[in-house]
Amino acid sequence: MLWRRGEPAELQNQLVSAEGRNRKAVLCQRCGSRVLQPGTALFSRRQLFLPSMRKKPALADGGNPDGDLLQEHWLVNDMFIFENVGFTKDVGNIKFLVCADCEIGPIGWHCLDDKNSFYVALERVSHE
Repeated sequence: MLWRRGEPAELQNQLVSAEGRNRKAVLCQRCGSRVLQPGTALFSRRQLFLPSMRKKPALADGGNPDGDLLQEHWLVNDMFIFENVGFTKDVGNIKFLVCADCEIGPIGWHCLDDKNSFYVALERVSHE
């Protein structure tokens, strides 16, 4: 199941529990690798820019401004909660999150100034 901006509230309710956590596992859209177990992340609305999806080496150069301004994310407060995630080299004070298996991304965002906030964009992952 893919999340798209402006989806009806019923779809959001399928993904977000009454406690605000992910009801379903979060998977890589490309290879299906599990990124998060159900119940391990909080739904968060925060406007973040993510570059267009591509392989990890191309993300680290930081030279291409193409991308999307995304608002719906899963918020994880500890990097060890992830089942399967990789990080790019620093791009300023940001590390982008990628699938550790196929290295496609970014699927999320982490600011080095805040050690306890890792954002995974709902539009960049699937749910099962």
